[in-house]
Amino acid sequence: MNPPVPPVLAELAGLLMKNAMPGVPEPERASDLSLSAMLLMVAGEVWDRQAHILVEENRAVRALLGETGEDADLRLSVLQAENDRLRAALIEAHAAAEAAGDQARQDAIWAELVAATERRKLSTAPV
Repeated sequence: MNPPVPPVLAELAGLLMKNAMPGVPEPERASDLSLSAMLLMVAGEVWDRQAHILVEENRAVRALLGETGEDADLRLSVLQAENDRLRAALIEAHAAAEAAGDQARQDAIWAELVAATERRKLSTAPV
């Protein structure tokens, strides 16, 4: 998730503490609490599926790069670090494919980028 879940939860905690205090105007309280509820719903959805998404993406990008291996450590921080590494290598591979005029490779990379976008869509996404 971008931004990462921990800072979002910290921000929500601050909003909840602020709105628990007396004297907060009702319109501000209602707005803050509605925003907090929506962010909690999104954070919950993303949290529930983030490891699955990262494992799928890492597997797909490894295949595009011709790398072997798998994600043995399923902690989100480790999966995300590997995803970042693989995406950096994919950028280099895409640049090399463009320079070489390898349209098939470029198309395969773009197809994975589209698939990654689809994987990350929220259930509340309008499109």
